[in-house]
Amino acid sequence: MEAAARLTTPEALKPPRLRGRRIIRFSESDPDSVWGNVLGFRPLGGRVRAVRRMATILLWTLVAVPIQAVLLALPGHLHIGFGRFYFRTLAWLMGLKVQVVGEQARGGGVLFVSNHSSWLDIVALGAALDASFVAKREVGEWPVVRTIARLGRTVFVSRTRTGTKGEAGLIRDRLSAGDNIILFPEGTTSDGGRVLPFRSAFLSVADSARTVQPVSVVYDRLGGLPACRRDRPLFAWYGDMDLGSHFWRLARRAKSRATIVLHDPLDPKEWPDRKALTAACAEVVAESCATLRQNRPVAPLSPSAATNPKLRA
Repeated sequence: MEAAARLTTPEALKPPRLRGRRIIRFSESDPDSVWGNVLGFRPLGGRVRAVRRMATILLWTLVAVPIQAVLLALPGHLHIGFGRFYFRTLAWLMGLKVQVVGEQARGGGVLFVSNHSSWLDIVALGAALDASFVAKREVGEWPVVRTIARLGRTVFVSRTRTGTKGEAGLIRDRLSAGDNIILFPEGTTSDGGRVLPFRSAFLSVADSARTVQPVSVVYDRLGGLPACRRDRPLFAWYGDMDLGSHFWRLARRAKSRATIVLHDPLDPKEWPDRKALTAACAEVVAESCATLRQNRPVAPLSPSAATNPKLRA
């Protein structure tokens, strides 16, 4: 009986070459308990990487802010090109590779309609598109971020009905003047695993745009490997997440990639109303995001005839 009990112990079940070896136990100091994940980062190496990225990003921003301020005071569109260069450099410093599928619509007055899951979308889209953003008014009160946003000619909007009318007029004026605008019709950030319903009220300014171009953004690589469901919360910034701690967790990780799909442009005049236009944009954006999350190859999409009565006719 005693011999049988010894043979059924966990030690006895191990191969002979592994018996008697000590189990490797990692430190419990890591708050995220990622040591059980073989792809997890080293605590010390991750901290050094994060500090290095924070220092270089701050230094680059301090250099870029006065340059952009001067370019804004000069005639022409030099500030637009420099703004894109700023975000490209920022993405490189953060270890974020931006892959673009498709082509940006030619000319000015383009309204880009994109899904939104994180503040990182600003960096990725800013590096890929020559356009300004529409952001909630609270962003204009964040330290450092507000300076960058204002130099990028960001349009700040409130969530109250009384302030929306005047802000929509400002966006229309910018589109009519030939500026390109990036809009997030979801109205908030998602968890990265889905695309929230698009609100047609956000596309009330589409009548002043020359072209509307749907855009899909998905973070599909982490550390050179395909990102899976467990990695979505690392990129997504939603709910009551703190910006500083979210940036710290992301900065500790190895290189990542954002894939941006620029779908076929739409003429807003070809759609009967803004609800139909919103449904068309939401359809192609959500379908492409789902394909990217499955780590399958993607291509720019066009809306189906089901979303446009004129196409059915």
